[in-house]
Amino acid sequence: MQTSRVPAAVDALLAILRARPALAEVAIVDGPTAVNLTQRRRIHIGWSPGSDQAVELEQSFNAAGARTRDEAFVISGYAESRGGDKDMAFRRADAFDLVGEVEQALRATDAAPEAPTLNGAVLWAHLTTGNVQQSASEGASVGVEFAVSCRARI
Repeated sequence: MQTSRVPAAVDALLAILRARPALAEVAIVDGPTAVNLTQRRRIHIGWSPGSDQAVELEQSFNAAGARTRDEAFVISGYAESRGGDKDMAFRRADAFDLVGEVEQALRATDAAPEAPTLNGAVLWAHLTTGNVQQSASEGASVGVEFAVSCRARI
């Protein structure tokens, strides 16, 4: 019996991002990973720095009779661009380009009409919030925390 659409939604989001040609040179990571400074451009799904939550969810009955439930959840994400240089403006623009690719991946197109539903995993999904982090310890590094909000029926 299906009790949540979270696993299917996370898997679908990872697959959609990994299939995007514009992200071919970007590490698409499922959850947290050990820091690998050789990977200069990364997108994490189900993780953001300083947070213990991969996904936050809430369920409720959708109508009298308790036959179906509505589920709302937020998938945490993090896009990072780092380099050995000190060009913070370049890294910031690059990190936002990565988040822009996530947003574009969630939009319906003629080639991907099911993208906003994560290929049928949810009723809809969209990018909703963000938070920018910058550091310059081993060169410039900019990360953008983001959230993909979803609605599903189970």
